[in-house]
Amino acid sequence: MSIGFLRQALSTLQKQSRGRTSHRVNQWFKWLSPGLAVKRWLLITVGGVLLASLGLAISVKLTPIFWMIEFLKNFLGLITDIVPYYISGPLVLLGGLLLILLGQTRTVGSITQVLRQEGDEELIDVLLAHRRLYRGPKIVVVGGGTGLSTLLRGLKSYSANITAIVTVADDGGSSGRLRREIGVLPPGDIRNCLAALADEEKLLTELFQYRFRAGDGLTGHSFGNLFLTALSDITGDLERAITASSKVLAIRGQVLPATLSDVRLWAELADGRLIEGESNITAAGGNIVKIGCEPSNPPALPAAIKAIKEADYIIMGPGSLYTSVIPNLLVTEIADAIAASVAPRIYVCNIMTQPGETQGYTVADHIRAIDATCGKRLFNAVLVHKKSPSPRALVRYAGQNSHPVFLDREAVAQLGRRIVPANIMYEDETGCIRHDSQKLARVLLRWYSATHHGR
Repeated sequence: MSIGFLRQALSTLQKQSRGRTSHRVNQWFKWLSPGLAVKRWLLITVGGVLLASLGLAISVKLTPIFWMIEFLKNFLGLITDIVPYYISGPLVLLGGLLLILLGQTRTVGSITQVLRQEGDEELIDVLLAHRRLYRGPKIVVVGGGTGLSTLLRGLKSYSANITAIVTVADDGGSSGRLRREIGVLPPGDIRNCLAALADEEKLLTELFQYRFRAGDGLTGHSFGNLFLTALSDITGDLERAITASSKVLAIRGQVLPATLSDVRLWAELADGRLIEGESNITAAGGNIVKIGCEPSNPPALPAAIKAIKEADYIIMGPGSLYTSVIPNLLVTEIADAIAASVAPRIYVCNIMTQPGETQGYTVADHIRAIDATCGKRLFNAVLVHKKSPSPRALVRYAGQNSHPVFLDREAVAQLGRRIVPANIMYEDETGCIRHDSQKLARVLLRWYSATHHGR
């Protein structure tokens, strides 16, 4: 019985040893993966050593090297006299390889301890992921609100070349208070996008999103909003403040305001009322027939136009149609740049209607609203959720006069848009419905790949 136990223990140890060895060999071979820019520098280093040795030999007229070679010749001859060459040769070769392996392993291990972030992920895996992300498509996402940050949270797993163009028309909550009291552009949506794209420690992101619950004048403000406001004052404008914050959070991609103008939304309702202010439009509870902004044609941020022109893929939404998506398109230069782009362009339609903005809207109504505002077709496909929410969620939202956005296929087809149906919804235990960031990003990248390769 004891012999059987020993055999089992030895077998287990051998399996574990093989597993560790195969893993280590696999990790080493990853360093030879294409695109890491490691092999070329390794070969250049070897060439440099050989060249330096040759230069040294020439400079000393080969005399020390001659005697060194003679010494090695005699020494190796003595060894082969004692131990046959067919045994001593492989043993010396093996010893040299083991020393090289040991030295390189220790060197890489030392570098890894310094560069690797917390966790068990190997440095080579981090480098491969970095290369993959920075070779991803150039994606421009246009929108605002929680919908945009939800999408960005998923997209950053596929590409680090993301540009989020964010509305600055918000005038409610902490952003609205800072806008009225200090005169800065609203930082709230920008803050959410920065946090969504952050690749830094979780604690730092939580700090950026922290909202004060007490304090005279501080209650309701988020730390990130105050941070961006202070940086705007220090650096001179919101664009520079966002750049500085992006470095602090080590975000993947960039976040840009659609304009640096102090934009204020207005909406004309079906009953004739003219409502001013982003937060007042939704609260008015009417049917919007026209929307605009003051100033009427704000200048676009040049970096935003540049990003659109260089984009491989443009995504609009998800988010509140009239107060998150369309405000960006009221910047005429942005709408014109999107319309002129030859990249695949898709609109992510909301799952549920929004009281005060899109009550009773179908998918085609969303498309018509964007077309009417811009006077041109900005996208060639629309992504819609195809699965009905649970009865619990339907009852919850019906109490708020909100219902699933109906897909009227024929009307969408007549508008010349391709329909991309997919299950992209997340529903929590209370029946609250949101887009699932990972599912949404996966579907969008799959559609982009199919469209890109089919062109």
